[in-house]
Order: sequence, then C-alpha cells, then structure tokens
Amino acid sequence: MIKNIACIALVGLVMSSCVSSKVYKDLESKYANLKRENRKLEDEYGELKKAGQADKLAMDQLHDQYEKTRAERDELQRNYDAAVANYNNLKQSYDALEKNSSAAIAANSKKNRELLRQLEDKERTLAQERNRLDTLQRDLDARSKRVDELEGLIAAKDAKMQALKTAISNALRNFEGKGLTVEERNGKVYISMENKLLFESGSWAVGTQGRKAVKQLGEVLAQNTDIAVLIEGHTDNVPYTGNAQLSGNWDLSTKRATAIVNILLENGQIDAQNLTAAGRGEFAPVASNDTSDGKGKNRRIEVILTPKLDEITKLLNDI
Repeated sequence: MIKNIACIALVGLVMSSCVSSKVYKDLESKYANLKRENRKLEDEYGELKKAGQADKLAMDQLHDQYEKTRAERDELQRNYDAAVANYNNLKQSYDALEKNSSAAIAANSKKNRELLRQLEDKERTLAQERNRLDTLQRDLDARSKRVDELEGLIAAKDAKMQALKTAISNALRNFEGKGLTVEERNGKVYISMENKLLFESGSWAVGTQGRKAVKQLGEVLAQNTDIAVLIEGHTDNVPYTGNAQLSGNWDLSTKRATAIVNILLENGQIDAQNLTAAGRGEFAPVASNDTSDGKGKNRRIEVILTPKLDEITKLLNDI
C-alpha cells in the first residue's frame, strides 16, 4: 500500500512538470485523499490486529477450558463406570444374601423383638433410677444445707458459751482461789463453788460471801436468757444427822441447790423456767472422800450452764 502511494507521488512529481496547474492540483487532492485513506486503513488494521490477538487469547483459554472439561468428563465417566460396576457387584451380593437370609431373618425376628423389649425395659428402669438419683441428690443438697446450718449453730453456741465462761470468770474473779472455779467442757460452762464459800457445816443458809458470789453470777445469767441453768447440790459421804426434818445427804444437797435458785431469782431478769435445782447427795464425787481435802472438794454446788438446743434438735430431726 505504501509503495503504491510512493509511486503515485513520483508520477505526480514527474507529470507536474509537464501538465497544467489544474491537473496538478487535482492530482495533489487525490494524493491527500489517498493518504488519509491510508492512515484510516492503518488504524483499522491495528485495531483488527489487536482484536485478532484478543480472539487468539480467548481461543487459547477456551481450548484450555475445553481440555480441562474433557479431562473432568473422562474422570467422571471412569467414576461412573466404576460405580456401575460396584453397584452391579453389590446387587449381585445383595440378591445372593437376600436369597439365603430370608430364613435367618425370620428366625431372628423374634429374638430382635425380645431384645427390643428388654432395651425398652432397661430404658424405663434407667429413667426411674435417674429420677431416684435426682431425688436423692436434692435430698442430699437439702441435708448438706441443714448440716451447714447445724455446724454454724453449734459453732455459734460454742462461741457464746466461751464468751459466757469469760464473762462469768471476770464477774467472779474475786472469788477464784476461795473455793470457786469456772471452766468450759464439751460446750457447757461449769461453775463449782465449795461449801466453804457458801454454807456453814450442816446448813443450807448461804453466807454473805456466798450470796455476793451468787448474785454476781446472776447478773451475768440475766444477760443470757437462752441458757439452761442446772444447780446441783453435792455432799461428801459422811451421813447427815444435823436436822431431823432432813432424811440425809439427798435432802441436804437438794436444800442447798434450792437455796442457790432462790438467790438467783431475786434478780427479776432471770427467767425461772431456765432454772433447775437438783440434789446429788454423795454420789457424784470429784475427789476421794478418804481425806479431809477430798471431802471439802466434794461438798460443793455446781452450776452447769447449757445452751438451749431447740434449733439444733430441730435441724437434727430434719436431717
């Protein structure tokens, strides 16, 4: 194409020297048109070349996709053929088993039903056992809670009795070493007062120092209204013969215990329902009656303070 244009231009140059000006101009105009057409054709050629390259790329991609799809089809075909072959084998095996197992199935049907019944029975038993265990667990939780409450109450009672023992010891400090002792054992407070602090020999009338000690004890008891108070009278083993109105050591020990109760009740804040008087005679000695010192220890009043255990007893009954 370019060569043609060059020839035409050359011819135009040659002829321009021998043709008229008008002819020259016509040729020049045609040359310009041809030149524009040539550029247009070159542009179209470039676009067509690009389009051809794009088409070639798309064709290559399509070819790759075609080969991939073809390979997948072949793989699927192989898998299908294998599945068909496996199916045929399984069908043949199944047909053979079905033919041979009808009798066995019939024979096992009854056994299977029995096993199913047993399984259902076991499931019902398991459900019942689970319900029983759930009930036991709830009961155990409730009992554990009550045990915790009981331990808390016991600890509180022990702490209160220890505090009560301390309060009584402080209140009666002036009488310790004079035949009075205070101790705490097994959750109870024991106040022991020998007769030399309280009574003359053979008498149940409380002396001045003894009355003072009992009144100070009463002040502490008045602040602890939930304490049971047992007053026990004790004697040595020497038979009592001082008063014909008394039958012996039993009566004397009871009279002395009652005398202490009466002094305590002079404190209006003490509830009489919390008090108990008891005579033990010579039958609960704390020392040997073979010595004067031992007999002196046995002649005594014991005030035993016990926490009321109504709440604890209720919890124990609930456990």
